[in-house]
Parts: sequence; C-alpha cells; structure tokens
Amino acid sequence: MADGDDLDLDVATERLPAESLVRSGADDVERAAEAALRPRTLDEFVGQRVVRDQLSLVLQAARRRGRAPDHVLLSGPPGLGKTTLAMIIAAELGTSLRVTSGPAIQHAGDLAAVLSSLEEGEVLFLDEIHRLARPAEELLYVAMEDFRVDVVVGKGAGASAIPLALPPFTVVGATTRAGLLPAPLRDRFGFTGHLDFYETHELERVLLRSAGLLGVPLDGDAAAEIASRSRGTPRIANRLLRRVRDWAEVRGDGMLSLAAARAALEVYEVDARGLDRLDRAVLSALCTRFGGGPVGLTTLAVAVGEEPETVETVAEPFLVREGLIGRTPRGRVALPGAWEHLGLDPLPGPGTLFG
Repeated sequence: MADGDDLDLDVATERLPAESLVRSGADDVERAAEAALRPRTLDEFVGQRVVRDQLSLVLQAARRRGRAPDHVLLSGPPGLGKTTLAMIIAAELGTSLRVTSGPAIQHAGDLAAVLSSLEEGEVLFLDEIHRLARPAEELLYVAMEDFRVDVVVGKGAGASAIPLALPPFTVVGATTRAGLLPAPLRDRFGFTGHLDFYETHELERVLLRSAGLLGVPLDGDAAAEIASRSRGTPRIANRLLRRVRDWAEVRGDGMLSLAAARAALEVYEVDARGLDRLDRAVLSALCTRFGGGPVGLTTLAVAVGEEPETVETVAEPFLVREGLIGRTPRGRVALPGAWEHLGLDPLPGPGTLFG
C-alpha cells in the first residue's frame, strides 16, 4: 500500500466514533477506510465459498461468450461483502462500475438518466435496491429485460413515449431485506446469492490479510481474539483491527499481540462475545429490572435511554442471533444465555422457559 493511501486511511478512521465499532452499517467515512482493504478479485475474497464458486462460474461463462452476464442479486446482512463483490464483478469482467443506491433514485427520470449513460458491458451497482421508488422500479423492469427505456415527451394528452435502446449491461443489486423486493423485480435477476455470517477462522484470514495491507504485525492469537468478537462480520473485524492498531501504537509497543487486543477492546467496551455498551444495557435492563421479561420494546428502550428503533434494529438482531433474548407476542424475554453472560442466576419466570 502506498504511503499516501495509508495516511488517508488513518485520517478516516480517526473520525469514527467508538459507538460504531460493532455496528455493521457504514457511513461515507467508513467506506473510505474500507476501500484500501477490499479484495480486488474472487481469489482474494475470503469466505462465502458457495456464492464465490457460483459467481465465478457465471462470470467465466459470460467472458467465454463475450456477452454481459445475467443480472446479479446479492442479499444478506450489512458488512458481509456485497459492495466488494459488485466491485469484483466489474473487475473480473474488465469493465467499469457505476454506483448508486435505491434511496438516491427518487424519480423514474433519475434512473433513466443513469441507464442512458451506461456503456456496453458496464456494471450498474444498485445498493439497497429494495428502497427504489415504485416508478423507477417499473422502469428498471423493462431496462433489465429488454435493454430499453421509454422516454416520455410532452405532458397530458399529447404525451408520447419514445423507446430508447440501451447497450447490454449488468445490474448488480444489493439488499439487506430481500423479502421487501417485489417478485417481478426479483425474477429479473439471473443469479441470486445470499451472503451468510462468517466463521471465526474465516475472519482470522480476513484480519491477517488486512494487517498485511496495513503493514502492522498481527499475532495469530490476537487475530483469533479479534475475530471472536467481530459478530461474524468482516467490516466489524477490520474496524476492530484498526482500533487495536491504534492502542498498540499509542499505549503499547506497536505489536498487535493477544494482550494488546484484549486491552484495546476493553477500552472500547467490546466484550468477549462482541457485545457493546448498548447490548449489555439491554440485557441488564431485561434481567435486573424486568425479571427476564416479557417486556415491550418501547418500555425496554426507555429503560436503556434509547429510541425503540435503535434497540430493534441495532442491538436486537445480534442478541437474538446469539440466543440471548427472545421475541414473543407479549414482548422480549431473556434466555438462559443472557443470565449466564451477565453472571446472574436466572429468576423463575416466563423468560426462563425459552432456550
């Protein structure tokens, strides 16, 4: 990595708040920090073996035929590599990548402008494609299937639609909520891949590769420690790696050892299972204030001083996936693992019946 790239990465990561360390989403600053660590080819891409092998076959076949491959839909939680795979698809095809997102396309005209400027074989990446506006969505149907857009000229009774032919191109759609995609749009994708959370040993490989790109010495035990606290998400693993590097350079000897990793993650309040302050606050409130539940989401959010949407979308998915809390028609309940994680003895109640 060039010195200038490393400097830009350092500046970008300095502005990341501690609260975002174990959040799988990313803002513009975080994406700039990630860019230097992204794999460039499918061979460099770690994990997601099934999707990687299937996608490799699709791309190889397209290259042999000399045609643009089928449209690709990538689904799965944030931070697992959907954007990276879109960039790799363009690189493997030897073409450029046009990037936009569902929320950025507010009108059919916005999408028509993007589509009409595409060159033959180009890849159009639509992030959060499930959030496309309905008129733009209907325009995309025709563009994906027939490679044309209908440009409306005039208004009212005198309006007419002029078909505009488009060169063959490939849409790569990414979504964190595949269930919200309308069936007509989903059916127009020739290949659909779902990305799953990573195993710890896969995240270790991600971390060792990233450490090499950053030019920092990462001990194998430290890599395992960071990986085990990364919630199965490469984005979080790389984020924690950068914070451990900061601690090692400022308070340590520059070596990313097991001791340095543990000390750094303690400073940033990321515990042994990857839970942060908000996660533990939710568990603590559920167990100590409400006897394990059931308790309503709004009441639980008030107890931890957060908005209900924050608790539901930020903390709850990981806690449910880890088997620490459960969702019932009557509210949230603490499962046996929550009591154990907090070092508490379970109280007899509805929450202890699940597990």
